[in-house]
Amino acid sequence: MKLSSVNGFNAFWIASTSTYFGTYVTTFVLQVLIVVHLEGSAIDVGWINASRWLPYVFLGLIIGVLIDRTDRQLVIATTDICRGILLILIFLLYSFDMLNMITISSIMILFGILSIFNDSAYQSFLPQLVPRQLLTRANASLEQSGAVAETSGPALAGWITSLITAPFTLIINSASYFLSGIIITFIKHPPKAISSVSTLTFNQLLREGISWVYGHKFLRILALNTHIWFLFHSMTTTVFITYVLLELGLNSFILGVTLASAGIGAVVGATYAPYIGIKLGVGKAISLARILYFPAVILIISAQSVQANMVTGTIILLMIGQFIYGVAMGIEGPNEMGYRQSITPLRLQGRMNTTMRSINRSMIIIGAPLGGFIADEFGSRNVLGISATGLAICAIWLFLSPIRKVKID
Repeated sequence: MKLSSVNGFNAFWIASTSTYFGTYVTTFVLQVLIVVHLEGSAIDVGWINASRWLPYVFLGLIIGVLIDRTDRQLVIATTDICRGILLILIFLLYSFDMLNMITISSIMILFGILSIFNDSAYQSFLPQLVPRQLLTRANASLEQSGAVAETSGPALAGWITSLITAPFTLIINSASYFLSGIIITFIKHPPKAISSVSTLTFNQLLREGISWVYGHKFLRILALNTHIWFLFHSMTTTVFITYVLLELGLNSFILGVTLASAGIGAVVGATYAPYIGIKLGVGKAISLARILYFPAVILIISAQSVQANMVTGTIILLMIGQFIYGVAMGIEGPNEMGYRQSITPLRLQGRMNTTMRSINRSMIIIGAPLGGFIADEFGSRNVLGISATGLAICAIWLFLSPIRKVKID
């Protein structure tokens, strides 16, 4: 059976691609809006970004229960449209000179809450739409779109912003969310299976979701390993920019090129993710991806060693390191998500996704400022060394665990 023959998937893919671009454009434009139009500082940018992630920490588990008791398709469509409205609200507040750090932070908290509902429903709706044996391929297609959006979205946003300014770009970008919401509304799919989930109390549903993730023989290992991985991953991504711009003394154009290399690598990795998952088994595919992160960061660290002799060599090492990092993420994402979705009953999909996602986002909130603090005290290169060590430990732990033997039948 081909993925293209699955009723509704192509529409779902188009809608997802639209929101992927919307997300990366929004992130870029908000930073420009804060720094250029509101004359904010880097700390202000950090607080606004944190505002988007904080709801995951406090509401993620609760929202997972709600998602498993509601129409996931309706949740995706509604939250997409509401996020588009919030972007228009930011534009209107700016136009009437009513936008400041407090109001924009408050709006982004609401944006983050809507995103939790959307992410959980989105990840839980896919297994309802796509047969179990095609989940890895479906996730790979979505991962490719996400990688392209990550690579080209900021560049597109930069071009539009230079033409019409950041506030007006938000108006245009709101259309990406409206488009997604409209498309999702008209997708036809098999009805959600009726289960006894509605007969349980809220607390029972909450405990059931947590128990499923951390009580499952294989999912528990994957979840705990992924939580630690996110801690070191967030440290890596946090200090990479200061490492390139300040410690290596390269310009923002080179920074953009190296980051684009990661996006290209993610597209390549996602393209071959289903094949690797079938050939090696999903467990070994995920383990392979985790192994690749270590040499990727080591190459990035090594870029400083050759800088004194050859700037071109420094740039090449940064690009190769980022490319390998992207390939690893491209391979890992579809296989991990496909496995998680394939072993989890439909009635538990929302709670499984939000349980893992909430803890992962908590690790980002811890790892990002921790990496920044260590970088200020000891340098970004040393933080990358710590990150490389942590990522290596995660890789060895996962490779030696029973996870490497799991497959999607």
